[in-house]
Amino acid sequence: MSEIATRVAGLDFRNPVVLASGTAGFGIEIEDVVDLDAVGGISTKAVSIAPRKGNPALRVSEFAGGMINAIGLANPGLDEVRRDYLPWLPAHHPGTRVFVNVVGNSIDDFAAVVDAIDGMPGIDGFELNVSCPNVKAAGLEFGADQRALAALVAAARGKTPRPIFVKLSPTLGAGIADTAKVAVDAGATGLTLVNTMPGLVIDTHRRKPKISFGSGGLSGPAVLPIGLLATWRVSQALPGVPLIGLGGVSTGDDAVQYLLAGASLVGVGTAALRDPRAPERIARQMAAWAQREGVRDLPSIIGTLQWPS
Repeated sequence: MSEIATRVAGLDFRNPVVLASGTAGFGIEIEDVVDLDAVGGISTKAVSIAPRKGNPALRVSEFAGGMINAIGLANPGLDEVRRDYLPWLPAHHPGTRVFVNVVGNSIDDFAAVVDAIDGMPGIDGFELNVSCPNVKAAGLEFGADQRALAALVAAARGKTPRPIFVKLSPTLGAGIADTAKVAVDAGATGLTLVNTMPGLVIDTHRRKPKISFGSGGLSGPAVLPIGLLATWRVSQALPGVPLIGLGGVSTGDDAVQYLLAGASLVGVGTAALRDPRAPERIARQMAAWAQREGVRDLPSIIGTLQWPS
């Protein structure tokens, strides 16, 4: 029998499948449609200090290669999240690991959210979304400014001993490995690779963008090769650093590709929005692949991609 349980960043996961931030709320919202005991973990909806209404509708639109969205990081804000949302998942599904996704407009914002949540029981770690605007640096994303990124990660690390994963943008291209190293050197435990890819989908009848914000974040099958390459590049530059591979995972084979490229965990997002049973199906398919291939311990294949010489 093949074993698909894994241990990452000092935490035990029943399987490598993690629900991606922004697609599963705080768990309670999807209780009736997703088996939260069939996944390894969840990255929550983004949490900011103040509530965010997000962007006006239409926020999401599908296209042949996946989905484009501009939600605008809508969330109830730190106080309400602490009181009404975060206690639920550890109380009802204690075997499912919980990473809290954190956003902010400044370094102090990130540190404050981490500090306020760190003492709560059942929270296993944090995921820092550094693809949001840095209003103190002329609108640059934190992830595109290595000095700001290092300061942000160091500030968050000063507020918690728990694992911190930094979620990077695919727009960094070949430079993503350098940025990942900056994050790890500043105190990050690992990286989430990758965030959505900026894109545009047009309604040809109205001659306008399909979503109200105009451009948005591209996710779904079209992003799979981008996420895989980013994961491979970072795993080669930072061997042994835990990675959450994210982008375009719809099947167990997709997930196995991320493990081969060097990911320790695999995020599932858009696929779960289309089919709430996808995460548990993907976990089963990973186990079936391992059994067919004679792999007794699925984590043993992490980073074993054989690159052409």
